[in-house]
Amino acid sequence: QVQLVESGGGLVQAGGSLRLSCTRPGLNLHNYVMAWFRQTPGKEREGLSSITPGGDTIYADSVKGRFTISRDNAKNTLYLQMNSLKPEDTAMYYCAADFRGGTWSNFRLYFYWGQGTQVTVSS
Repeated sequence: QVQLVESGGGLVQAGGSLRLSCTRPGLNLHNYVMAWFRQTPGKEREGLSSITPGGDTIYADSVKGRFTISRDNAKNTLYLQMNSLKPEDTAMYYCAADFRGGTWSNFRLYFYWGQGTQVTVSS
């Protein structure tokens, strides 16, 4: 099964920034609607942001104004720039690709997933 590869997670203090990356050699990511999700234990995977092949973006209210999704087609990479991080942003972060239509934030509607990268924000 095709797996995306995330990187860039880590430990950061509240107010700090991180940039997550997602790529997959051999898969032309620019063809797909892609998204970032996060999940904490016992909770359902939460949609954070999505981007179309044309660059249209949408954000969840919880991250709007703090997180920015982007893609570099030349590098075949998806990014999530996270600023003004809060302790409640602590979670495992996942990228997803190949949206099958419907509500963009529904994780069940994406076909390709990465293994996740942990983000921990200390207070």
